[in-house]
Amino acid sequence: MTSGRSLPGVLPTVTATRYVTPLREGGSLPGLMEADDLGTYVVKFRGAGQGRKALIAEVVCAGLARSLGLPVPDLVGVEVDPVLAAGEPDQEVQDLLRASGGLNLGVDFLPGALDFDLHAFPVQPDLAGRVLWFDAWINNVDRSWRNPNLLVWHGGLHLIDHGAALTFHHQWSSAAASTARPYAAGDHVLIGAQPDVDAAEHALADQVTPDVLWAAVAEVPDEWLFYEPPFASPTDARTAYVDWLSARLAAREQWLPSLRAAASGDASRHAPSPRRRTGKPAWLTSGVRDAAS
Repeated sequence: MTSGRSLPGVLPTVTATRYVTPLREGGSLPGLMEADDLGTYVVKFRGAGQGRKALIAEVVCAGLARSLGLPVPDLVGVEVDPVLAAGEPDQEVQDLLRASGGLNLGVDFLPGALDFDLHAFPVQPDLAGRVLWFDAWINNVDRSWRNPNLLVWHGGLHLIDHGAALTFHHQWSSAAASTARPYAAGDHVLIGAQPDVDAAEHALADQVTPDVLWAAVAEVPDEWLFYEPPFASPTDARTAYVDWLSARLAAREQWLPSLRAAASGDASRHAPSPRRRTGKPAWLTSGVRDAAS
């Protein structure tokens, strides 16, 4: 086990002041909310079906991505008062707000962001390789051509929605056995961009230091880790995350070959011509923009 460390502060925290609208594209029913810092956030709720672990994965993976130079929206903790549920006409939203009193996760709202489409927004092989390498490291199973979880904002790519990564923490008893598991890269949304896996490995692997890992897990609020069996304390839980991420990195020669094979294969068989989108997520429709203004 890695020895524990004194940790810096966690996420900055704001207080939700208004629920604007549900974002029904996500299975956990995130919502657009305004906060007392005058910001607008996509809020992911602790009371949703995916629970605290999805929020933990979001925070850890965003911190790691940022440390590797991969763009992600800023995150905050969002204090939600269940009394906000009283003003909501939708029973599902009411139930979710009442179940999510306390600290939730806010993702900075990117006004005008577009859904990523490889046919409309070409990505250079070096950046595609970095994203693919990163997703394989954190075992992100949710960045396929069916569900890219990428946005284009101000002309640049932004990585979002990492709640389905770090799948090992759903069953800690078998976590160690998953560190060397190959990553299923065939359906990754950026396979068609000819990702340069070797360049990504050269650029990123040495950047992952113990300080980087501890800084990422330090941002997870204690209250999301207090009841994380089999650990006696949040520090023990953080140590387990650092240990797994370190072991996954050390075992990369066992999962890099599958990335190289997928990247050099016929990408067309993995990603048939996708259904063309309008280019904007559902939460950027005119109704949402009007409600958020």
